[in-house]
Amino acid sequence: MKKRLVSLMVLCALGGCAVRQQAVDRLGDAIAASGSVYASEDDPELVREAAPFSLKLIESLLQESPRHPGLLLAAARGFTQYAYAFVQQEADEAEDHDLERAAQLQARARGLYRRARDYGRRGLAEAPEDIGLVYWTAVSTAAYIALSKHDPEALADLPQVQDLIQRALMLDDAFDAGALHTFMVSFLMAQPAANGHAAKSARRHFARAMELSGGSSAALVALAEAVCVPQQRRAEFERLLQQALELDVDRAPGLRLSNLVAQRRARWLLSRTDRLFLK
Repeated sequence: MKKRLVSLMVLCALGGCAVRQQAVDRLGDAIAASGSVYASEDDPELVREAAPFSLKLIESLLQESPRHPGLLLAAARGFTQYAYAFVQQEADEAEDHDLERAAQLQARARGLYRRARDYGRRGLAEAPEDIGLVYWTAVSTAAYIALSKHDPEALADLPQVQDLIQRALMLDDAFDAGALHTFMVSFLMAQPAANGHAAKSARRHFARAMELSGGSSAALVALAEAVCVPQQRRAEFERLLQQALELDVDRAPGLRLSNLVAQRRARWLLSRTDRLFLK
């Protein structure tokens, strides 16, 4: 009798675990598919305030389902976007008046990118051909490297970023309305050996990003900052940033938040024009 009771308890416990796991997985699927909710938001500050709770919820669910590809994608994407839009941008803006604050924010952004990178790598172990995981792992790793220029271990991951981006371009070069090509504009020009050939390649990626997006403030800002500044093309720099600011963010609802974040950077870059260009 006791043995039958123990067996029944075990079966009930296993059944409960299965139901709980199923619920977690379903919620994870829903969260993974909810990226468009934030992407179409017209209030960046609302996203900034809501994102930490969402990210911690994702991490809590990953405690229950650590190999869920959708949750791992949501974590890689969410931590990267939050770090770039709300931490690194603030760090860049603080550099002109508060170096200590800027350094603190950069360190925080670096940690968030590292977390995103690690989730992306875990996701790729489960779904190596998932274009979203490939892209966000590449972006978070590249961003982490950019803030770790004195860390040889971080720099050693640069070839991995190149491999991931090439894989992503082969999987779907039109992913996320040209996001891959916008990334390539900045990535090519950030290489130590970037030259005129790299700038030409960056412009080709810019053209493709604009084609796929129908017009993107993020692509315009990327070209202005990554290509026009090193080439000292001030007139083009100002024209591109003004074009980014004039873009109607409601024309492409799925890119609304991205365009608003890019427009904030465009305004900041324009305010620094005299510092960026030789007279």
